[in-house]
Amino acid sequence: MLTVHLSNLRFFAHHGAYEGEPETGGGFEVHLQVGYEEKKIKFNDLKNVLNYEELYHIVKKRMMMPTPLLEEVAESIIRKIRHEYSFVKEVSISIFKLQAPIEHFEGKVGITLQKKFDD
Repeated sequence: MLTVHLSNLRFFAHHGAYEGEPETGGGFEVHLQVGYEEKKIKFNDLKNVLNYEELYHIVKKRMMMPTPLLEEVAESIIRKIRHEYSFVKEVSISIFKLQAPIEHFEGKVGITLQKKFDD
């Protein structure tokens, strides 16, 4: 199994369910791992491997679409990756909100969604 990692991707986006969040926006951090079987692949050309630049563009495009819940954002990114790359066997994505609207809170909050595909 080969895993492609995109880590610490930073975006300014308009996700959030609390009052004012969709209007003001905030900082988000994304970590993505995409795994696939490499048994018959020759590592001699970008067209033979899962290109991390293309994965980045999928994540970036979806992060720019305002959505109340991070779970929905993560689910749609996984669906898009699987649609574009049917050979993908597993995807894990974590999305963190860097400025959570919680009084006296320091840190970040987020979710991780993992999917495995058997076909």
